[in-house]
Amino acid sequence: MATLSDILNAEDIAPLQHLQLFARTVVEGFTTGLHASPHKGFSVEFRQHRPYVQGDEIRRLDWKIFGRSDRFYIREYDEETNLRATILLDASGSMGYRGQGGVEKFDYARKLAASLAYLLMSQQDAVGLVTFDNKVRDMIPNRTRITHLHQMLECMIRTAPGAETSLAGVLESLAGRLKRRGLLILISDFFDDVPALMRAVGILRRKGHELLVFQLWDRDELEFPFSKWSRFENLENVEDHLMLDPAVIRQSYLKVLAEFRQSLKDGLLKHEVDVVEMQTDQPHALALKEYLALRMRR
Repeated sequence: MATLSDILNAEDIAPLQHLQLFARTVVEGFTTGLHASPHKGFSVEFRQHRPYVQGDEIRRLDWKIFGRSDRFYIREYDEETNLRATILLDASGSMGYRGQGGVEKFDYARKLAASLAYLLMSQQDAVGLVTFDNKVRDMIPNRTRITHLHQMLECMIRTAPGAETSLAGVLESLAGRLKRRGLLILISDFFDDVPALMRAVGILRRKGHELLVFQLWDRDELEFPFSKWSRFENLENVEDHLMLDPAVIRQSYLKVLAEFRQSLKDGLLKHEVDVVEMQTDQPHALALKEYLALRMRR
């Protein structure tokens, strides 16, 4: 079984120093932090004046306007707030794939999830975790305490790739369970029906959530390097397998793969969702650092 140091260690954290993950859209939180809030408060950026009504706090009156107009107006501000980020970690059977000399996709995914959780909590953001396959398996609420990070890491350690994928169904169910809008970080290989998945993404976007997608690939899946007759097994259904000559199906496989990747990218782009493709033979911390630096420059 993996240990805490296997999924989060100093080498993972070092490349992320001096980086921050900002929400692009308005988020709902409960402490002052880095991100724009939909709530009106007393800090940061002025929003507008509005007429005084009975019950408003006297200290928020703008006396300069009163002096000019002999009318009472209240100053309103946009406050900043911490982000509520929920990491959605795919633990379906397909995430158990490991190519020759490579890293299991789920091992890579949970190291990425751990690094993101650490980064967000270092910003005092509230982070939660959802693990799933064809349904939600674990759901840890959003918290900012460092002990909460340990709870999430322990959950990742005891989780193993399991049943079939139902990504669209899981997202639809979460749309009704996540009561506050925030940032949803989805880590998956996205092996699901794209139209159904886009419908679920659309529901979350309409509810005000921002989505950030990390799609994981093993190099075998992208290049299909097999040359001899091989037994291909369905990792989500052990009884489903085929003996095939890779040379016969290689071109068809690569064509379908390209269409799937493009369809997924186009659909997510339509919903203004960032997509980061990562290969499990590449250091996840460096790939993440490159993306976060780009996001900060935007």
